[in-house]
Amino acid sequence: MKARLTSTKAMQGSVLALGFAFLYLPIVLVILYSFNASRLVTVWGGFSTRWYGELFANDQLMQSALISLEVALAAGILATLIGTCAAVALVRFGRFRGRTLFASMIYAPLVMPEVIIGLALLLLFVSLGLERGLVTVVVAHATLGLCYVAIIVRARLIDCDPALEEAALDLGATRFRAFMLITLPLIAPAIAGGFLLAATLSLDDLVIASFTTGPGATTLPMRIYSAVRLGVTPQINAMSTLLLAAVACGLGLAALALRRRAP
Repeated sequence: MKARLTSTKAMQGSVLALGFAFLYLPIVLVILYSFNASRLVTVWGGFSTRWYGELFANDQLMQSALISLEVALAAGILATLIGTCAAVALVRFGRFRGRTLFASMIYAPLVMPEVIIGLALLLLFVSLGLERGLVTVVVAHATLGLCYVAIIVRARLIDCDPALEEAALDLGATRFRAFMLITLPLIAPAIAGGFLLAATLSLDDLVIASFTTGPGATTLPMRIYSAVRLGVTPQINAMSTLLLAAVACGLGLAALALRRRAP
């Protein structure tokens, strides 16, 4: 019996190791070859950081990285504001006419393919006569991120005791003041986590940005995709490594913010 259990655990461990290797080994190889001294990305020529130096001297990649950071910051702020308001409406306003439709529209981007979202936004911008550029990309990424913010903040709001807000109202505070002084500090970690997650999703997006961008608003994932089509260079590996580090830091900070408990 013990031998069978040991064999089963060993098999489970092997399957788990193969799964992790399949998922993360390509990422590890990208990071490893970003420090390759050789110009050929498939031939190891020794350890070197020369490609990081050449990367920072590449004006096109640096400009795209700056655009991606600006879009991620703006989209994260916009998604956080709208998503937080949506979460408050769903939790604090009780049952109201159209609540089911409102909730469905908020959560729709979670299950809808990004190609459909990008195409729908493109048709919307064209019908409104908006010139595609930085603003349209920000709006598109905010549309994608606000549903994640709404879910995170809503979960935190449900755990908050409404009696605290009611006590503040009994003491003479207005609803807005009670929300700002009582509820907002309690849900602040969830808001911060939602912002970081929305900004990370914006940094990582390629499909929606390709539909909604315009001249002068090429994001970093789009620039990398265009360069990879002509062949992978060590600079692309270096930029991918830095992008992975930025996304990992964003997700890590979001996880820390969500784990924080109010006193």
